[in-house]
Parts: sequence; C-alpha cells; structure tokens
Amino acid sequence: MNALLGFASSRSRSPHRWPLAAVLLVALIVPLSPAEDQADAEARDKRIEELETKVEVLIEELADLRHGTGDEENTVEHLDTGLAPSAERIYRTASGFALGGYGEWLYQNYAARNDAGGPSGRTDTTDFLRLVLYTGYKFNDKILFNAEIEWEHATTGESGSASVEFAYLDFLLAPHLNVRAGMLLVPVGLVNELHEPPVFLSARRPDLETLILPTTWRETGAGIWGDLGSWEYRVYVVSSLDAAGFSSMNGIRGGRQKGSKARAEDWALTGRLDYRGKAGLLAGVSFFSGNTGQGREVAGSTFGGKVTTIDFHALYNWRALELRGVWARIDVDDAALISTLVGQPVGSRMGGYYLQAGWDLLASRSKRSQLIAFAKYESFDTLARLPGAPLEALPGGADRSSWTWGVTYKPHPSVALKFDYQDYSNDTSDAVDQFNVAMGFSF
Repeated sequence: MNALLGFASSRSRSPHRWPLAAVLLVALIVPLSPAEDQADAEARDKRIEELETKVEVLIEELADLRHGTGDEENTVEHLDTGLAPSAERIYRTASGFALGGYGEWLYQNYAARNDAGGPSGRTDTTDFLRLVLYTGYKFNDKILFNAEIEWEHATTGESGSASVEFAYLDFLLAPHLNVRAGMLLVPVGLVNELHEPPVFLSARRPDLETLILPTTWRETGAGIWGDLGSWEYRVYVVSSLDAAGFSSMNGIRGGRQKGSKARAEDWALTGRLDYRGKAGLLAGVSFFSGNTGQGREVAGSTFGGKVTTIDFHALYNWRALELRGVWARIDVDDAALISTLVGQPVGSRMGGYYLQAGWDLLASRSKRSQLIAFAKYESFDTLARLPGAPLEALPGGADRSSWTWGVTYKPHPSVALKFDYQDYSNDTSDAVDQFNVAMGFSF
C-alpha cells in the first residue's frame, strides 16, 4: 500500500497519470470479506468490472499521450512546418539523425465497358506505388536538414524511379520568420505538402490535385516561412515550369522540372497563407506565378508563357466529421505558341474543384481506431478555354467529373486500409469507372 501511495504521489505533477494510481488504490481497498452474502459479492464484482473498464480507458489515454513521441525531445518551440508529422520528425529530435517514412499500395479494377457502352480497353493493375524514407539531421537548434527519398512503382526499371521529393536546409530564426533553401515542395492545395496516404481518405489522390495542381510538385529554390499567431505562411522563389511538357489532357503536370538539370531561364514566385485559429480548421489560399518559356523558341522567337495558379482550400475536423475542399484555377499566357511547341492544344485556362465529406462510424465506440465512410465530388477541365477558339471547337475528353464513394479503416492513426468506387463522366461519354483498394502507412 505504501508503494502504491508513493507511486501516486510521485506522479501527482502529471494530470494524466495520477487517476490510474487512484483507481488501482480503490480496487485494492474493495471489501473482500469471506462472510459476505451473494448480494455483496455481486456488488463487489460489478464495482471491480467498472474499475477495470476505467483502467482500460486510462491506459488508452496514456498511450495516446505517448504516441509519436518515443525518446524524442522537443527542443524547438512548436512550428507549423507545412509537413505531415512523419515528415517533420527531425523538428522534434534533440540532435543528430531522425528517420521516418511512408508506403502506399494500390489495386485498380476497371469496368469492362465505358459510359458509351464500348470496350473500356483498360487492364486491372496492382502497384506498390511508393516507398518513402524521410531522413534528416539537426546540426543544432537553429539549423537542420530534411529530405524525402522516394521509390516509385517498386523498381527503377520500366516506369519506376528513385527521386528526391524534397531536400532542404532550414534556418530557424524565430517562430514568425525562418529561411528554407534547397529542393522544395510547391506550397499549393492540400495534398502536395500533406501527401502521406493516412492523411487523405480516398485510395487515390484527388484527380484535381494530380492534374490541375500536379502532385508531387517540387522545384529548387529558397524562401521564408513562419507562424503569425493564428496564421502561417510560406513564400518561395523557385525554378519555374517548362512549357515543353504541357499537354491537352494533363495540363501543366508534364512541365514540372523536379530539380533534375532544370532549365533556369525563368523563375517563379509561390506561396500560401493559412488560418488555423479554430481547432480542427485549416483554411487558406495559395498561388504560383512565373514564366515557363525557359528560353525555348517558336517560329524563331522566344516567348514568356506565364503560368498563374490560385487555389482556395479548406480542411475541417470536428468529432466524427471531416470536410475538405479545393477550388483551383490556372491561366496560361501564350497558350497558342505553347500549343504549337508541343503539337497539341494547351488550354489558356484550366481549373475545377472538389468537395469531400467523411464520417467516422466508430467515433462513439473507439478512441484508437476509425472507420470513415466518405463521398467526394470532383469537376475539372484542362481545356476550359483556348485563345481565339469557341468552347464547342475544343477537343473532347478534357472536361471531367467524378463521384467517389468509399470507406477507410484506420486501426491506428498512421495505418489506413481504403476501399472506394469511382464513377467517372466526361464530355465525350467514354469515361471508365473503377474500383480501388489501397493500403497506406506512415511512421
């Protein structure tokens, strides 16, 4: 008994630990008289059962408090880095190395026929999409290195690759002003910076944030970032897109230079401003603006090809509810010249939006696992406008929309099993629906 009282006393400074000792103390002093009658025995058993339930709840709460901290020491005042917890592990490390990562597997089962009733021509696929390692090194409390190394499609042969997703130095000057330089994630939308599979509910990343805001979008450059109370910001100067990679169906996605012998004739300014003043809410705006001609010529003359993107995004979690949405628009100058350069129509305007709602079916039953049913609607067009061409003259198939219905099961906050169905439509009625199964994890 003295040992137990000593345990409770030694933990009294922690408001999350002393209740466990108190419950155990009460359990020990429950009357255990051998002469008690049946009613007393039943009452005792009921009290013990209630105490056991309380102990289990307290153990779960203690596990939640310990989750993700390990032996790390938070030596830097909390900063909203713009990264997922697994990617910002180095910020919570006292010194030296830190290691994290994530993985993602996807099975896609396509409908045999398209919306027009013809053969879809699609082959079902299974793919270990990504295996990623985050590694970092903290030189001191003010200077650190952080990197993401990614292997795609389980090989470096065929369509697979090994890539540097980001690799930068951070100079932590103050919560409101820090300097970042190296290979940077372009800070647009919701997924480009927060792209770990447990973070988003669908088996596949949203199409809008794949083709309009092309994940994973990274370029070399430098800039500043920080917290301003309820607001956080990031502003970078980065190497710009290369218009030679633009296309009708994939928009600006092919123009990402990914820091690999990138043309640097043109640079761009990119940034975002987010509000986090309300618990569970992230809402803000982001942009990218820069020329994309990169010194290339059309008909003997160079061109600017300025690309400007803007998006408004919001994410809100409240109890069992999760809401998320993004609206994005892209304007492309000199689209006619770029179309001549790449040999296919390139839109002078692209854009669209998506809205998603999810509900945790286990919210009232479990604090450790989640079963989230969700629905998402997307609508976007990579050829929303061509210079000098009426809308009816534009090539078909670029105006797309979809409904996605599914469930995501999380037995742990960092592990997700996903099942969903996607009903696609387009302006040529040859879209193909699909069923997806995915597994994702981060650490």
